Amino acid sequence: MAHDMQAAMTAVAEGRHGDPFALLGPHEDGKVVRAFLPGAAAVEVIGADGASRGNLPKRHDSGFFAGPASGSGPYRLRIRWPSGDQETEDAYAFPPLLGPLDLHLIAEGRHRELGRVLGAHALTVQDVPGVRFAVWAPNAQRVSVVGDFNGWDGRRNPMRRRVEAGVWEIFIPRIGPGSRYKYEIVGADGATLPLKADPCGGQAEHPPATSSIVPEPPPPRHREGHGPSHAPDAPVIIYEAHAGSWMRHEDGRPLSWDEMADRMIPYVAGMGFTHIELMPITEHPFDGSWGYQPVGMFAPTSRFGPPDGFRRFVDRAHAAGIGVILDWVPAHFPTDPHGLGQFDGSALYEHADPREGFHKDWSTLIYNFGRHEVRGYLIASALHWLREFGCDGLRVDAVASMLYRDYSREAGEWLPNAQGGRENLEAIAFLRELNEAVAEHAPWATVIAEESTSFPKVSAPVAEGGLGFGYKWNMGWMNDTLHYMQRDPVHRGFHHDAMTFGMMYAFSERFLLPLSHDEVVHGKRSLVGKMPGDRWQQFANLRAYLGFMWGHPGKKLLFMGDELAQEREWDHDGQVDWESLSDPMHLGMQRLVRDMNVLVGATPALHRYDSDPKGFSWLVADDRQNSAYAFLRHGTAAEPSVLVACNFTPLPRQGYRVGVPRAGHWAERLNSDAAAYGGSGQGNGGVVRAEPVPMHGHAHSVVLTLPPLATLMLMPMDG
Repeated sequence: MAHDMQAAMTAVAEGRHGDPFALLGPHEDGKVVRAFLPGAAAVEVIGADGASRGNLPKRHDSGFFAGPASGSGPYRLRIRWPSGDQETEDAYAFPPLLGPLDLHLIAEGRHRELGRVLGAHALTVQDVPGVRFAVWAPNAQRVSVVGDFNGWDGRRNPMRRRVEAGVWEIFIPRIGPGSRYKYEIVGADGATLPLKADPCGGQAEHPPATSSIVPEPPPPRHREGHGPSHAPDAPVIIYEAHAGSWMRHEDGRPLSWDEMADRMIPYVAGMGFTHIELMPITEHPFDGSWGYQPVGMFAPTSRFGPPDGFRRFVDRAHAAGIGVILDWVPAHFPTDPHGLGQFDGSALYEHADPREGFHKDWSTLIYNFGRHEVRGYLIASALHWLREFGCDGLRVDAVASMLYRDYSREAGEWLPNAQGGRENLEAIAFLRELNEAVAEHAPWATVIAEESTSFPKVSAPVAEGGLGFGYKWNMGWMNDTLHYMQRDPVHRGFHHDAMTFGMMYAFSERFLLPLSHDEVVHGKRSLVGKMPGDRWQQFANLRAYLGFMWGHPGKKLLFMGDELAQEREWDHDGQVDWESLSDPMHLGMQRLVRDMNVLVGATPALHRYDSDPKGFSWLVADDRQNSAYAFLRHGTAAEPSVLVACNFTPLPRQGYRVGVPRAGHWAERLNSDAAAYGGSGQGNGGVVRAEPVPMHGHAHSVVLTLPPLATLMLMPMDG
């Protein structure tokens, strides 16, 4: 027996003991207490009344103390360190804290509140304040919490293994929020891994530091989004922003969440946008990834302050009538040693085979969507942002890379699915489960897919065989129309269909039209920089293009800086060129975007049937010679239609007749060539009168002046 105890003490001292609670803490009904405290000079057991219950003799040179303790009941350890005395409860005197239901749900991948169960949580147990740590690492031989509170010594706080779920847990008394920590993990092969950040940690250190931080306790009740509607019949005009480079202090520091709330939210609301979409704010080690290589799927990045700061940002956005959508990245994760890769010494979150588990494009790892615990982890992360912070939606990045096993791979570099095909059946099942879970647990929220292929039914309900997303980015429309706009107007007539082709499939999904950050980086030039012609024509082209987009069916998204025609590419280390607003051309573009946002928001015909063919009809789709287009947007029978007419040449078109569905006067509600926007000021004097001349299938028509490189929007004046 003595030999067995000596062997057990040696195993603890060497960090090899797989069941530390079987050896440490109180035993024999509390009559024997054992503690492992490397570096301690002496240890005494103190009763609840403060009286000594006995000294613990040192049994092992490494710092193992054990001996009898008089009395019974709760006790504390008085530890004599070289730096002074410490008095604290014994972490190994506390019982398991995770209940059987939690463990059962974790094991099945169905726990929707992992952020409140796993990770680090400050709480009180048996009237003792401390922190409960819990982490999933089923293949580990040993897991320890290390941090400032134990000298980062992995021998000090080995955790209790809950075999039924592969979860390790421990309650460490007398520490609290703000404590830095990681996990020291010994893999199945006995090798000690690089220290790991907490996969479910709620807060992290500011990069390049990589420790997790015990967060302040979250609010006791789950939150719900209170932003504007994102329903198909509601106006949805999204301002996409990178939190770190929207605006900076004079010394280059980014704004805090509260400072962003002070400046960004009033700006976005004043511009008439309905939602802010933030590029990923999940914790990430590398600024240059823009957040798209996250390591902390439950932690807002520390770059802008603590998690409560982000909660306040969301609350203030809602108070201003603005919804908050987050970019969320379940498609891949980085290989940083403190991250999820080889987390417990095995391919736990990722695939072992690089033909399934490695993205060459981004040098990142791919989640194993066939593992139910991994699916549960990701779904719980999604719900965490919606329920814990009250966000209104998620935009799922790189969905196309998830749907196809051969995404960006040559022959022989990928494995077919069980049916011999290229579709990633496990990822498809995951996306459906994700969207069903959001519908059940966060019904106020929408989930948006960045999906660049023709995969069917992305935004159709799961019950109808779809993936269940609320909206899909219309990448085809964006590519076609941008390519058209980059051409010299003299050549546009030969590519006329690029602007009309999108209507062939515009209602096959619930589409969102994106002009995102991806279009203004990596040498692609800014939006205005893509436009042909001299500087005046470049601005006019962009105004006309945005007018066409705002009139076109589909919800809208515009990246920060594009609303004022920033002339340089986006730089994640800089900020929007706010100083350019001293130039009338940039100020005019900003005014145009604001006025279009207000018009779309106030005009049902421009948003009610964005995803329904009853809301659109062509008037002029084939005028290649003039590079002109005209169409109607419709609301209900009681709501007036909007006439949208575009001229994509620098030549004004006089006497251009277009059919309209109503007699009477039509007001020019928007003219992108107005002088206030930086245009030439040509137009129709604000109003035209419909004549009883049949045209384009209508009994009446109007005669318009189409200004050069311009979009007009007209509405009947008599309601």
